[in-house]
Amino acid sequence: MSRTRRVFSKDFKSKVVLEALKETETLEALAKKYELLPGQISVWKAEAIKNISAVFSAEKSKSPKDDIPKEKLYARIGELTLENDFLKKKLK
Repeated sequence: MSRTRRVFSKDFKSKVVLEALKETETLEALAKKYELLPGQISVWKAEAIKNISAVFSAEKSKSPKDDIPKEKLYARIGELTLENDFLKKKLK
């Protein structure tokens, strides 16, 4: 009778840890609620507390629009302005 190992997502772990940090319920109650062992919640909580500074010290990731050079954006704006003016003239 082998039991397969469960794998938990980051979202699930963070949800459980946030509830554990709020301390509105005991670890035993949270363990029953999420079908976990209280020790597992404690390990996740300790790991989150240990690595909490990484949240604030990490560099902000660049958004995709930061990668596009401004020259290309200005060129595209110019093209669209010309098209817009042309269509306005044709409409009249």
